[in-house]
Amino acid sequence: MRWLVTGAGGMLGRDTVHELAGRGEDVTGLDRSALDITGPGAVRDAFDAHRPDVVVNCAAYTAVDDAETDEARALRVNGDGPRLLARACAARGARLIHLSTDYVFSGETRATPYPEDHPPAPRTAYGRTKLAGERAVLEELPGAAVVLRTAWLYGAHGRNFVRTMLELEARRDTVDVVDDQRGQPTWSADVAARVADLGATSAHGVLHATSSGEASWYELAREVFRLAGADPDRVRPTESGSFPRPAPRPAYSALGHARWREAGLAPPREWRSALYEALPHIRKEMSQ
Repeated sequence: MRWLVTGAGGMLGRDTVHELAGRGEDVTGLDRSALDITGPGAVRDAFDAHRPDVVVNCAAYTAVDDAETDEARALRVNGDGPRLLARACAARGARLIHLSTDYVFSGETRATPYPEDHPPAPRTAYGRTKLAGERAVLEELPGAAVVLRTAWLYGAHGRNFVRTMLELEARRDTVDVVDDQRGQPTWSADVAARVADLGATSAHGVLHATSSGEASWYELAREVFRLAGADPDRVRPTESGSFPRPAPRPAYSALGHARWREAGLAPPREWRSALYEALPHIRKEMSQ
């Protein structure tokens, strides 16, 4: 199969290209400078040049706070772009794996993981635009598209919470981290592996690509400190109100994984196990 990965300059895009190449797949990764998914001509040219059998869309507008005042631009990237990709896939008989987010849910008044078929109710501009992309992809390519919702991603490349905690551990005596938001810390390399697994299946519809288990940001930070050989008590709990943001963060955004069993695959592993394996890779990248 020929794979095309959009947004290949980002954390998940880079890991996806690396995973596919490691499996011997014929993969092309295009970053934003090589393919602007909001341009019909650019999308058409990319498909003509690379003739993909499977497209993985990692391209996205991910500035959650900026989207509150720039929703039109976010919608072009998160909604219109995926529709163009889905239409191109439909015209050429290709499959599409589209990455989405927990922000399509409200994150309020819930204490158990959201199942894949739970009604979305985004509270932010970012969430609304990502939901628009989901719906566009499933409308244009109902039998050959997978929407993979993920959350709390961290990895070796780019800015992310785990890397920030490692940097702060080296510079500060204590770090204040919110303890009133719960979710699923997820290693981007694990998501990339699940993406690659899906290529050989006929799975379609919505799946949740997050690690199992739950944690607060505070609990995650303590685990990062512990694995780094630092005293986890240097991490102090605080509330979300201590760090006001233009876009509200979900208080609870854990996602359920039932549909992986239907596809005959396992979801990403438990978050502590993944973090233990990921940390050396992240520290190595930071040292370079």
